[in-house]
Amino acid sequence: MEIRFVLNGKETRLDTAPDRRVVDLLREDLGLTGTKEGCGSGECGACAVLVNGESRLGCLMLAAQLDGKTLTTIEGAAEDGRLRALQEAFVRCGAVQCGFCSPGMIVAAADLLGADPDPGREAIREGLSGNLCRCTGYAKIVDAVQAAFETLQGDPIP
Repeated sequence: MEIRFVLNGKETRLDTAPDRRVVDLLREDLGLTGTKEGCGSGECGACAVLVNGESRLGCLMLAAQLDGKTLTTIEGAAEDGRLRALQEAFVRCGAVQCGFCSPGMIVAAADLLGADPDPGREAIREGLSGNLCRCTGYAKIVDAVQAAFETLQGDPIP
């Protein structure tokens, strides 16, 4: 099946099996390894990507569902090779340790900040509740998301 979608700002056409998981398509077929597979069953959030600006789990989404959509991965989050405010806040606040969960956390945080540019700590915790972190701990991640809204100019991730 041929699918057409916008991937990180670029028109993309791809022949693939319609039931191919998006996480596999990204990692294995397109070489975009920033999207991680943790659990493979939608429980950890490591595979989160933005589809039409909303966070979706790549391990639960099929390639056919991308047709006609806009997909942004963590690789597409930087702007002209520079980290955006949300990514910088994760670094500045020490919200990155092993880095495995970071792409999914940043994508989920971008979705949250796109809907509410000034969420409180409880709203941040709730907005990131589907994403697991085993190293950094959630306090620093919540701090980073809260700090990011102070410097955001426009969308957290395009």
